[in-house]
Amino acid sequence: MNLLADHGWIAWIIIGGLAGVIAKAIMPGRDPQGCIVTILLGIAGAVLAGWLGHQLGWYRNSQGAGFLAAIVGAIIILAIYRLVAGRGRY
Repeated sequence: MNLLADHGWIAWIIIGGLAGVIAKAIMPGRDPQGCIVTILLGIAGAVLAGWLGHQLGWYRNSQGAGFLAAIVGAIIILAIYRLVAGRGRY
């Protein structure tokens, strides 16, 4: 079930916020804080997961990433952020 593609921008904000909070809980650390950053992290995770899923043939053209994939995408973005920001190992 794809929650993000079937609903409007409010669903993107809610699902993005939840995915961002869960990703930050799974990978705790000193990352940028705040609601907006967390929501953007979850939304970017969903976009990344959807793009990767399309590239790997996991999703059809009309499909996007689901909630769990958004969390995984947000975790990937957090890991990349920590590597680029020089925070060492995560």
